[in-house]
Amino acid sequence: MSVNEQPSVLPDQEHLTFRTRALEHDLELLPHLPSESPLAWVRGGEGLIGWGVAARLQVRGDETFSRTQRWWNQLLANAHIEDTVSLPGTGPVAFASFAFDRDNLSEVVVPNVVVGKRGGQTWMTTIGSASSVLPPVSVPASPTTVRWAEGSIPPWEWEQSVATAVERITAGELDKVVLARDLIAHVDGALDVRFLINQLARADPTCWTFVVEDLFGATPELLVRRTGGLVMSRVLAGTVRRQGDKSTDADLALDLMKSDKDLAEHEYAVHSVAKALATHCTDLEVPEQPRVLELANVQHLATDITGQLASEAPILSIVASLHPTAAVCGTPTERAKAMIPELEGMNRGRYAGPVGWFDHHGDGEFGIALRCAKIDQESRTVRSFAGCGIVAGSIPELEFAESAAKLAPVRDALESS
Repeated sequence: MSVNEQPSVLPDQEHLTFRTRALEHDLELLPHLPSESPLAWVRGGEGLIGWGVAARLQVRGDETFSRTQRWWNQLLANAHIEDTVSLPGTGPVAFASFAFDRDNLSEVVVPNVVVGKRGGQTWMTTIGSASSVLPPVSVPASPTTVRWAEGSIPPWEWEQSVATAVERITAGELDKVVLARDLIAHVDGALDVRFLINQLARADPTCWTFVVEDLFGATPELLVRRTGGLVMSRVLAGTVRRQGDKSTDADLALDLMKSDKDLAEHEYAVHSVAKALATHCTDLEVPEQPRVLELANVQHLATDITGQLASEAPILSIVASLHPTAAVCGTPTERAKAMIPELEGMNRGRYAGPVGWFDHHGDGEFGIALRCAKIDQESRTVRSFAGCGIVAGSIPELEFAESAAKLAPVRDALESS
């Protein structure tokens, strides 16, 4: 076994038994999360939550996704499955948060309990002797004070990195690179991830709110969903901040649709996703023009790409083909990947990596870990991230302002006590 792969299955559960049963009553998912080992992937009140750890995989390296699939196959080969619901997300399910870069650690967790909700149907999956009693609803405490500090590099240095990237793009080295920055919050009082994800879900229920291990957020970008033979991806690139006035925001949306700079940035991202999906899908549908997607504090150019799966490829294989897209890396991919650590001056960790869930049918949903942050309970800090696509027409000061808008959701969640 490679030193890059560190699986863990609890000793008394080497042969796991998964039992899925329908719940007769409707419920809100996020309020039922306990404080111990919470996991979540929820949008508009539907999705999956989980808690406890029946099995865990920590993995890094070039073959992260294939190693994860091998580990999952081995776990399922020894599993006993009782599933009377039979929907995507029932039976054995794992939550995963993959690193942006192969050298960083990715996290995969199979929870002891999963509660799911989809199309009016609610269910619970338990493993082994795990209790099938829902934990009582509790109100998580909020932080008392939050103090903000600069991240890995100061703002002026990040803007200089953007200017350097524009120079190298103009010189023909590459077409686009995504540069991110971080911001550190020092927190006094409670630091409960349940409080933060509830705030994020309330602020924008159209995003996919997630928590896997110590990474949480609310991403607007769906990397890929596999439901049987149907595959779908939502591409976002090109951003303008909302002003809170309908008329002004409508004018900004029109400007966004006419912006050569933003349209070029978006086209690079769409092309990279469509090219990757074409290796797995037939009947690929790629709209000729993007639409404007309104979120709580920003508007994005958005394109939804759909296709029919041409093989039995599980979702992890599709994710491996897609990551990293031009929306979080750049074009050409390898040149952009080489430039990112040189200019960003920080380690992304699992920021901008795939995050979501997969099941024993090969179905699942993965977003890109955006509008997110990493909690460190020991240092009492929350490290939030935001990135911007840099192309030939990018202006450093405007890119910094865009990154500030993307940092706002986590910032607002922390300060909403």
